[in-house]
Amino acid sequence: MTQIERAVADAHRREWAFVLAATARVARDMDLAEECVQEAYATALRVWARDGIPKNPGAWLTTVAKRTALDALRRQNTFRSKLPLLVEPDEADMDFDSTGDVIRDDRLRLIFTCCHPALSGEAQIALTLRLVCGVSTGDIAQAFLVTEATMAARITRAKKKISAARIAYRVPAAEELPDRLDAVLTVIHLLFTTGYTAPSGEQLVRADLVQRALDLTRMLRELMPDEREVWGLLALLLVTDARKATRTDADGKILLLEDQDRSQWDRSAIAEGHRLVVDALRGGSPGRFALQAAIAALHATAPTYADTDWPQIIVLYDALFQVWPSPVVSLNRAIAVTMVDGPAAGLAEIEALEADGRLSGYRYLPATKADLLRRLERWSEAETAYRAARQLAENDAEREFLDARLAEVSTAAS
Repeated sequence: MTQIERAVADAHRREWAFVLAATARVARDMDLAEECVQEAYATALRVWARDGIPKNPGAWLTTVAKRTALDALRRQNTFRSKLPLLVEPDEADMDFDSTGDVIRDDRLRLIFTCCHPALSGEAQIALTLRLVCGVSTGDIAQAFLVTEATMAARITRAKKKISAARIAYRVPAAEELPDRLDAVLTVIHLLFTTGYTAPSGEQLVRADLVQRALDLTRMLRELMPDEREVWGLLALLLVTDARKATRTDADGKILLLEDQDRSQWDRSAIAEGHRLVVDALRGGSPGRFALQAAIAALHATAPTYADTDWPQIIVLYDALFQVWPSPVVSLNRAIAVTMVDGPAAGLAEIEALEADGRLSGYRYLPATKADLLRRLERWSEAETAYRAARQLAENDAEREFLDARLAEVSTAAS
């Protein structure tokens, strides 16, 4: 890969959301905005090779994409009127009047816009992750436990529905925001988890996605300061991200929670998250993000892994399952059951999830089963489960971890 290609790829990873959001304000149409942004990146490959990489690639790309959108709109206007435009519109004339906007950040504005009630909840989330956040279709598919082809088809259908229904790029009014909040929170949470443990690639963490999710959540809290689920999400992200320095060793190998040096955790972030958790749990039944934050806070405040309040974590998982009956919740609960009642009890719950079938293809199901079988010294069965997990893993750091465990149990089995 050449220096120019690396620069464009880096700008795509870091700046896509900013460029698309700014262009959408001009284009007023998601398909047109996406086409213009893609053309801007293609133009960058040619122009940067000739003129050099600009000091601010994001600003350069945004300018090119917005000009392309303006040109397209001018052509449309000319065609419709069948008359030449006597005065070319300025960008400010083509842009929305933002004086009445309740959302000041282009990225957050676009997320709320994509989470349109005319689309199904899953389509809202998948489309927003793909277009606004720049998450790959394959990584989104892993989050939804479907194949990449299935997810690509769903995203295509969502875009076609937007076009057919003539859903325009429009900033939702203040009274519309609460109805879209759950989808927006889900998008930001999935953006964070995709960055915190990248589903594919060489690195365990995509720090740009993690930071973007944190920034968006803080902005969302400013926008909707009385929403307890927003507090819960911010607490969850803060407490989880506080452990980032200890997730791998000096060689980049994964360290499990029980092996991490807790003295290196970010105590200020944990303290801020804990305060938010306490506030989010007050005043009525807590939502799924507040409950997840409470679980994360128990892990973060325990002096050691063994000293974690595992019975209370099981109680919280039971409450979480009532408001969010996801098989992933059951999988995580099984780990807590293991710590309270032993690996055999946890394995029974894992086998029930296998029979259920909804987590088929989810790499952490066979990985968890393998670990429990290893603890029970059922070496050959553990080896089979680790091989199944290894086959599903697409992140190099996770593969390396599973390879090490596979070698361990293979040696014990022989």
